[in-house]
Amino acid sequence: MNRTIILLMALTAALGTATLASALKIAPATETVIRLKAKNFEFTPGEITVKKGAPVILELTSEDRAHGFNLPDFSVRTDVKPGVVSRVSFKPEKTGRFGFTCDVFCGSGHEDMSGTLVVTE
Repeated sequence: MNRTIILLMALTAALGTATLASALKIAPATETVIRLKAKNFEFTPGEITVKKGAPVILELTSEDRAHGFNLPDFSVRTDVKPGVVSRVSFKPEKTGRFGFTCDVFCGSGHEDMSGTLVVTE
């Protein structure tokens, strides 16, 4: 009889803990995946809009030659090579308009290869 009561108490405690743990579980924020193409002195799209605090993954590809991607306000930087998908992730914690550029010299016109990240509330 004592064993049965102890077993039932232990089972009830285990189920209660499992139920409480699942009730308290907070779903992670969904990541926004944005695909950027680098080609012939431009990024496509040239303007990206994301939400403040929402995790972002940028998938960058090059269609012609080696490029770079630099978003200094969020310390995001990667090489962008033809035939390779470069993935970078970050979480924007401030709102505004922020410039990104190609930081690998890619020929005449390189200085105009830029875009804008817009972070909204």
